[in-house]
Amino acid sequence: MTSWRDSVPEASATDLENLLGTGIGAAQEQLQRNGGFLPFALVVENDGEVRLMAVTPADAEEGSDGDFDADSMISDLTEVLRQNRADFRAAAIVCDILLVEEESDAIHVAAEHRDGTVFAAVLPYAANTATHEWDFGQLAADTNEPSIWVD
Repeated sequence: MTSWRDSVPEASATDLENLLGTGIGAAQEQLQRNGGFLPFALVVENDGEVRLMAVTPADAEEGSDGDFDADSMISDLTEVLRQNRADFRAAAIVCDILLVEEESDAIHVAAEHRDGTVFAAVLPYAANTATHEWDFGQLAADTNEPSIWVD
């Protein structure tokens, strides 16, 4: 069985795996600390530094019980990444999704490299009421389309 790594340059695969690991770790930390997390982005700058980027959620609509619009935040993050893409060589957007068929929440990381390589993964999770901790499932690959290095 061949790995997705076999079809991409080594440096690109390393950047994307770095974003994936950092994104999963940061989302897990926010879940443990706050019980949830807002969408955020990570970038590998041209010098190799990994940096976190975030946008402020728009004010919740009247009658929405203070919910934020995650889709709007993801659109804003994508736009910021597009506008600044000359400053970095890879980027990822990390968000919380619902896996409908599994009836589970999941951390979703969608990463792309300026060379056109894309990679995405999901990590299901659930609250464990007995331990008051989070239980995480198996990390799985997901499909992804480029959204930053597109014109």
